[in-house]
Parts: sequence; structure tokens; C-alpha cells
Amino acid sequence: MTNQSCLILIKPDGLVKSLTGNIISTLSETKLKIIGAKVVSVKKELAEQHYAELKAKKPHIFESTLKYIMGEFHTPRVMALVYYGEDAIQKIREIAGKTNPEDADPITIRGKYGRINSKTGVFENCVHASDSEENAEREIKLWFKPEEIVENLYPTKKSKKTEEVLDWA
Repeated sequence: MTNQSCLILIKPDGLVKSLTGNIISTLSETKLKIIGAKVVSVKKELAEQHYAELKAKKPHIFESTLKYIMGEFHTPRVMALVYYGEDAIQKIREIAGKTNPEDADPITIRGKYGRINSKTGVFENCVHASDSEENAEREIKLWFKPEEIVENLYPTKKSKKTEEVLDWA
């Protein structure tokens, strides 16, 4: 048993159906700590990076999956969370259920709230959960900056950036 981090995304269909509270309550059964949380408007570059493996494995659903996570079918928002603790990935994936909502146990998040959209063919399964420690690290680094997480998960470095940023007026 080891401490792990796991990225959870409450996808646009979960947000538009007001399931965020239900999903977080269900995930609390794991007794894991939330160490990062934010609402994100997903841009195409982030969506493509997140689903890079899908492009190679299942190219026929890649574009519709991008549209789904970017909110073209529901709302352009995703809630990103980082959970941390003992065997986080296994615990969360058990509660999330199988990716295909029709195959998911009815007491899991995807079994209760997911559906296959007959118009798009997309598995609207409400949540994403990292499936390995390697993918968790890759995904967390995509979705979060080091300062947005309250634990030191991975090595960091200081760097100066000269990019223009939006600031409060």
C-alpha cells in the first residue's frame, strides 16, 4: 500500500446535471484528501494533450471525445480535483466504475449518472479518473500548476516566465 495521487475530472455532463456535490460526497467514502481543486474551461490544446493516448488507440472517437470534454454538448466547464492518499487510484476507480456506463455497476458514479449519448456516440460518464501512477502524474501536471496543489507531489523548479498574464485590476 502506497500513497498515490489521482486526477478526477467531473466532466461537463456532471456539471450541467448538478452532480458535483453527489460525486464529491461519493468520493469522500475513500477517506482520501483533496489537495487540489478548480473549475476549468477546457481549451482544445489541453483536451488533445489529455486524450493523446485515445487518438492512437481509438481514433474513431477522438474528435467527439474532445468536443465532449470541451463542453460542446453541455457546458464548457470541468471541475478538476487531485485526491491523495493510500491506494488512491484503485479506491477512486472502484467508486467511479467502468468507463462504459452500460457496463458500470449501478452503484458506481458512472453506473448511476452516466449514459451513452445516441446522437454523438460519446460515453457521457460524468467523471475521469487516472488509471495508473504514471498517467496520474502526467494528467495532474497538465491540469494543475505546482502552486495550485497543497502538497509537494512532484519535483519542481523555479523559472522566470515573460508571458503576459491576466491579473486582477
